[in-house]
Amino acid sequence: MTALQSDGIRALIVDDEAPARQRISDLLHQDAEVSSVHEAGDGGTAVRMILSEKPDLVLLDVQMPELNGLEVIEAVGPENMPLTVFVTAYDQHAIRAFEANALDYLLKPFSDERFETMLMRVKKRRDDLHLREFGQSVARAIAMQAADTRYLDRLAVKTDGITRFVRVKDIEWIEAAGVYVTLHTSGKEFLYRASLTDLAQSLDPNRFLRIHRSVIVNIESIVQLEPLSHGEFEVLLKDGSHPRVSRTYRNSMEKRFGQKL
Repeated sequence: MTALQSDGIRALIVDDEAPARQRISDLLHQDAEVSSVHEAGDGGTAVRMILSEKPDLVLLDVQMPELNGLEVIEAVGPENMPLTVFVTAYDQHAIRAFEANALDYLLKPFSDERFETMLMRVKKRRDDLHLREFGQSVARAIAMQAADTRYLDRLAVKTDGITRFVRVKDIEWIEAAGVYVTLHTSGKEFLYRASLTDLAQSLDPNRFLRIHRSVIVNIESIVQLEPLSHGEFEVLLKDGSHPRVSRTYRNSMEKRFGQKL
């Protein structure tokens, strides 16, 4: 059995009677939006194909030996079922079918027109689902963008009446200096009025790491760690600086890098 992969509707027919599968297959192949049609002759095969191939539509017979249509849904899990249409000669299953969230219920024998109506309903529901998924993906993108903009991307530094903008990504490390902090960037130093704690809350934690009560480093600037006594480390940065990692911040550093130091 080939994988059900394409942009059109991928359909799976589940029926233990070959002539019934052939009738439905012929009708599906007449629709240009149906890209592939596959068949399963029993419930067990249907369960495996639904879970592995993930078709868009299942036309499911209710009355089958061993595993019937309702048991197929139970085995797969209603939350994992694709759009489902029950096809059966027994109308007594209708209520249970719709309780299982079936999109439609075709009672054999059905006309071509009735089948076409069912297929139109499938297409509309599929379009609705795509629109909802698109809306959800846009919402996620907006949320991610909002999360990114929570952190500063540049700092306005005032010196001798002149305001300079320092790009945060260029900062190699930051050192507390009273009511100021010193920004170290490529051999230059800038005084910025802020406490180290307040500034740390505005910096991306994926980029910056506090290693001491008076020091924050840009992770990209770290070259190596050199052990000192009492569980402390000295960090060698790209600019040759070597601030110390205190024991207080060692655990957070290990968590950031996901390993013991």
